[in-house]
Amino acid sequence: MFKLGLIINPYAGLGGSVGLKGSDGDAIRTEAIARGAEQRALQRMDRALQVVANFLEQIEIFCFAGDMGESSARAPGFTVHIVGAAQQEPSSAQDTCAAARVLMQQHVDLILFAGGDGTARLIADVVGTSQPVLGVPCGVKMHSGVYANAPEAAGEILKQLLTGTLVNIVERDVKDIDEDAFRNGQVRARFYGTLLVPEDSQFLQQVKNAGTERDELAQLDVAQGMIEQLQPDTLYLVGPGSTTHLFLQELGVDGSLLGVDLLLNNELIATDVSAAQIITQLDQFSGPVKMIITAIGGQGHILGRGNQQFTPAILRRIGKDNIHIIAARGKILALNGRPLLVDTNDPELDVAFGGYRPVIVGYRETIMYPVGYSAEGEH
Repeated sequence: MFKLGLIINPYAGLGGSVGLKGSDGDAIRTEAIARGAEQRALQRMDRALQVVANFLEQIEIFCFAGDMGESSARAPGFTVHIVGAAQQEPSSAQDTCAAARVLMQQHVDLILFAGGDGTARLIADVVGTSQPVLGVPCGVKMHSGVYANAPEAAGEILKQLLTGTLVNIVERDVKDIDEDAFRNGQVRARFYGTLLVPEDSQFLQQVKNAGTERDELAQLDVAQGMIEQLQPDTLYLVGPGSTTHLFLQELGVDGSLLGVDLLLNNELIATDVSAAQIITQLDQFSGPVKMIITAIGGQGHILGRGNQQFTPAILRRIGKDNIHIIAARGKILALNGRPLLVDTNDPELDVAFGGYRPVIVGYRETIMYPVGYSAEGEH
């Protein structure tokens, strides 16, 4: 039997869709819920476990009671051992650490956890490099290299372990950002340690590239290339990132580096908007709507990391053919052929948004590049 430990931070990523850029701290969590944010960590763990639902007879799950693990483990019918419970509701960082300690004492083969960089930090503090772990990505903008690309990707890695595929266990970096600084438009990422993770270049997320070698001249070319394609009387939803921010600066407007801005006829009509504010604007605007997004350096995510304001409902209304992807050529080359990634929290939409998509990589330079992933390795 494969002994699988589960840890779920039920509130991971809660602030993403409502523009809070994180979920650390009781005050932020309360504010996110007040703004209408919905929990998604349990659903994403469910998706990961569904991939290995045919292996019920091979897996024993060890977890805390309720939403810290049990709720997801029982749904597919796994054998479940409850080894503890949260000491408070909602569960706290201390509960996450306690769960990691207990699972180590149970000598599980792998700890599968759902959360963000803050959750990875807590687990790294407890287990270090003495216990293999794997993250199901649920945070807002994750810099650590211990997460799968998507919930199903975590399930695929687990399936490889269950079927005897030779999978290397390697040390990967745990990083986290200062969320207060992040909300003020500053990215302060720190290295906190390493975790042992089953490595698979197709399914495992790369460490976020901090962009220290960013070629601003190349980004300027991309910005000018995008400016030439702007159409009048069209509403543009401009996603976060240094490339999109430079594009707005070249237009002569002061957009937000880490938020979603609304652009109409080369003028900002709103900055740092939430999903609800975007929907309100879409309901009121009768003209064409397009999006401008960029890729996260090193990882390649274009949707689902740092821009959860673009919810599945919004993306469906806009349609993939109305989405401009802009990224300097060097950022694309650094992916070494790996696809750009989509993790919208809607598996059907992820598939629909896959395929080969045009990417503006310079001034009047556009390439076709694969987006998405599949279990078979086809893009």
